[in-house]
Amino acid sequence: MSATRPPMTAVGADRLRDELEYLKRVKRPEIVAAVAEARAHGDLKENAEYHAAREMHGFNEGRINELEAALSNSEVIDTERLTVAPRIVFGAIVDLVDLDSEAEVTYQIVGDLEADIKKFLIAVSSPIARALIGKNEGDEFDFNAPNGTKTYEIKGVRYK
Repeated sequence: MSATRPPMTAVGADRLRDELEYLKRVKRPEIVAAVAEARAHGDLKENAEYHAAREMHGFNEGRINELEAALSNSEVIDTERLTVAPRIVFGAIVDLVDLDSEAEVTYQIVGDLEADIKKFLIAVSSPIARALIGKNEGDEFDFNAPNGTKTYEIKGVRYK
């Protein structure tokens, strides 16, 4: 049985490549310089600056490894080329109306690593995204939110 590659939008992949480039070209040299400067202060056992710089180095290298692995293992999907509207699939931008409060919200379904609820980018593996996948514009559905069941209507589905 072969594992499927996790999806990622082309925009999300570009954002992660930009972050990776910044971490490698800007942040890494800054941290190396900070480690060297702290090391020059002498006794490493009691040198808090040195230990902090080494910790920053570890976090930075960990993030670089995480981004490289995500970018090499993901299937990048150009959502502008999808022609499945009004059906909701990965990459869809979905306009919802909460039928109880009349509140409107717009989400885009993206890969797990690029999700950011503050930017209304929801992970394809999230409960609300799983509830949306396969539905169509005009459908209503119930969603079990942490604060109770919500009923939404799908007002619009688009891809860009």
